Amino acid sequence: MKGKMKLISGDITQLEVDAIVNAANPSLLGGGGVDGAIHRAAGPELKAYCRKCGGARHGEAKISPGFNLPARYVIHAVGPVWKGGNQGEEETLRKAYLNSLKLASQHGIKSIAFPNISTGVYGFPKKKAADIAIGTVKEYLTLHPEIEEVIFVCFDEENYRIYAGYPGLEIIPAN
Repeated sequence: MKGKMKLISGDITQLEVDAIVNAANPSLLGGGGVDGAIHRAAGPELKAYCRKCGGARHGEAKISPGFNLPARYVIHAVGPVWKGGNQGEEETLRKAYLNSLKLASQHGIKSIAFPNISTGVYGFPKKKAADIAIGTVKEYLTLHPEIEEVIFVCFDEENYRIYAGYPGLEIIPAN
């Protein structure tokens, strides 16, 4: 695996990377949590752009410009709502990460930052989500050396502690 995986605690909207991933809802028009924060930081142009995208299904990802963000692009990934684990939630979350990475490769993105998709109001168990996120990214980077850096950005302490327990993640101290 050529690409590096890193972990930071902080605000994904402040990162100077090629792309940040938005834990979006199916409308792509903003909402709460990281979705709302990204839309506020990017400015009203992001919502106007996303309105033309026609939404996305759970597991899908779409790309937009970053507008007022330091990142050039926003990849809007729609994760699953946790319904007990018997509705294909794990595979849908894996697809959300995988489809985001595929878009990154297609658009020449070398550095990408992910939030903890589906672990907020969508209720996905945090440890299970981390297993899927890290496993999917690690597998993808093995086959796709064009992506040089993947940063997992944890806003909450619980997710940060979970991710920090994985080997192979370079931990970046908070500023």
